[in-house]
Amino acid sequence: MLTEVKNQIKVMLLSLKYAIMREMLNKVTFFSNIIFMILNNAFFIIQWLILYSLRENVGGYTFNQVLMLWGIASGTFGFANFFFKKAYYLSDTITNGKLDAYLVQPKNVLISCITSDVSPSALGDLTYGYIVLFLSGITISKFVLYTFFVISGGIIMVDIAIILGSLSFYISKSDMIAETGNNFMIYFATYPDGIFKGFVKMILFTIIPIGITTYIPVWILTKFNFFYFIGIIIFTICITILAFVVFYKGLKRYSSSNLIVAKI
Repeated sequence: MLTEVKNQIKVMLLSLKYAIMREMLNKVTFFSNIIFMILNNAFFIIQWLILYSLRENVGGYTFNQVLMLWGIASGTFGFANFFFKKAYYLSDTITNGKLDAYLVQPKNVLISCITSDVSPSALGDLTYGYIVLFLSGITISKFVLYTFFVISGGIIMVDIAIILGSLSFYISKSDMIAETGNNFMIYFATYPDGIFKGFVKMILFTIIPIGITTYIPVWILTKFNFFYFIGIIIFTICITILAFVVFYKGLKRYSSSNLIVAKI
């Protein structure tokens, strides 16, 4: 069992390595995508600076907490899209029969599929998150916790993308559902949870778990809470298991398109 896991990790890392090498064939484009994404995110912080010059807090958040909110939101998005970009295209992969290339390989179908490509601009989001963390006041403990939340939040985002993408096994034309759900995970993550009330806030902590990926991590970084921390770990494990179950249950319904595609 451990040997299989170890071999799968090696395969995943090799897949990522070759994907990065392909992107870096044009180094100018690769690094310019990263830089422009950092600058794009920085403009939004300027908007918050203007807003906080008019009032002391927004939704119960200080400016420093908003910085951490943006840092975690950018970091989790960057981690998910850089390392697992294809999870966001899973619906297209299933609908158009592109899973064929992964089914014939002696390795985990899902992991091989979602790690087969990278997004250079997402590395800009990941880098930006650490820049914001530095600006908000960095300590060793905060750095370690932040890195943990970026990874756990990124994994949760990927799990959501897998679950939504796997709907294509069951429902035709479900790509819009997947796209809308994934966009919700991004749009709401950069706003303080205090501005949301009632039913909407409940949704953000359950069906669309932005509260788990972004809001609770900000609370913990502000004031550490052991039970919240353990809750994030348990939720991450559970939703990852659910994502694998949903995908492999759906895979039994998959119909090949007989595409001849080579994957290395």
